[in-house]
Amino acid sequence: MIHSLFIINTSGDVFMEKHWKSVIPRCVCDYFFDAQRKANCSEDIPPVITTPHHYLISVLRNNVFYVAVCMTEVPPLFVIEFLHRAVDIFVDYFGECTETTIKEQYVVVYELLDELLDNGFPLATESNVLKELIKPPNILRSIANTVTGKTNMSMTLPTSQLSNVPWRRAGVKYTTNDILLDLTEEVDAIIDKSGATVTAEIQGYVDCWARLSGMPDLTLTFTNPRMLDDVSFHPCVRLRRWEDERVLSFVPPDGNFRLLSYHISSQSVVALPVYVRHNISFRDTAAGRMDITVGPRQTMGRTVENVKLELPMSKSVVSCNLTVTQGKYSFDPVTRVLLWDVGRIDPTKLPNIRGNLSLVSGSPPPECSPTIGVQFSISQLAVSGLKVNRLDIYGEKYKPFKGVKYATKAGKFQVRT
Repeated sequence: MIHSLFIINTSGDVFMEKHWKSVIPRCVCDYFFDAQRKANCSEDIPPVITTPHHYLISVLRNNVFYVAVCMTEVPPLFVIEFLHRAVDIFVDYFGECTETTIKEQYVVVYELLDELLDNGFPLATESNVLKELIKPPNILRSIANTVTGKTNMSMTLPTSQLSNVPWRRAGVKYTTNDILLDLTEEVDAIIDKSGATVTAEIQGYVDCWARLSGMPDLTLTFTNPRMLDDVSFHPCVRLRRWEDERVLSFVPPDGNFRLLSYHISSQSVVALPVYVRHNISFRDTAAGRMDITVGPRQTMGRTVENVKLELPMSKSVVSCNLTVTQGKYSFDPVTRVLLWDVGRIDPTKLPNIRGNLSLVSGSPPPECSPTIGVQFSISQLAVSGLKVNRLDIYGEKYKPFKGVKYATKAGKFQVRT
């Protein structure tokens, strides 16, 4: 399975490494650095790199690369999922997972990696189990450990490690019981020059925050569950009942967890919440003209917020003289990227940006127009129409507080000009 893990920053420095089987020298990362140099940006680096004797499987999170080294063929998605799970656990422990955080928490990170894998195979990947084994760091515990010479490691095995529900610790008690659901959808779309949809997909997920006493058994139903045909569940979900009745039945972990992720690829279901009207033209006189308007569409009366447009211009564009009716814009003369921060869209007065583009003197007009990258967010709206019908609790006598929040935001949303 996984022999070694190298944690690398975007500058190419290996600032942490962990080996579970034989020690693999750092020079194996040279293959990764070669791929990094050939890629246009960090996101373009191949997730799987084959070398004569190893396989390098990597993920990028918060400008940090996590490169797993395997010596035999393994399912790549299995390793990628494990790496994402490990980073999610670091975030749960430290609040964030950056290069600085990892360096500050070296000891705890090594302890977690020791428990996550046993001889290279995943062992304990549930945050609740790990928190019973390794206490999350805080200032008081760090001072006590420094004085006494102890570590965050527990001397006893977690009670849930050997139970039928290893994701939930035993003896949980709260004075108030709450469960909150966050249903978030990301819209990935490509719009062609005429405004027609080339591709449109939705990546959705339901995150839970549970503070429930005892061992509750929950059932969750949706108003239109048939649209969920490509779904990934947390291990706590009983798969058979979902397949038979389209009902989510589960004993929830304690704290934060992702209950399910889903993918909707049918364009008939995906309603694009924003549109962009654009007109970008270049003349032979070392100048160009730009006129862009952005507006809401099919938002069910909800307000579109945090709107940003990014246009990577041609290298021949040296400056912009633009006028905006809302928000502010900036042009980076080094990267040639124009960024327009719109903010909230008022349907009665659509934001517009227009003006002139200056080119390098004597250069021909650009052969292709820029692709507009759009960012936005809409609260209290799931653009697919998916809604939670009801959430019931069994096995406990209390009545918890239940809340649901919906959100839609842009994933990779591009408009061709």
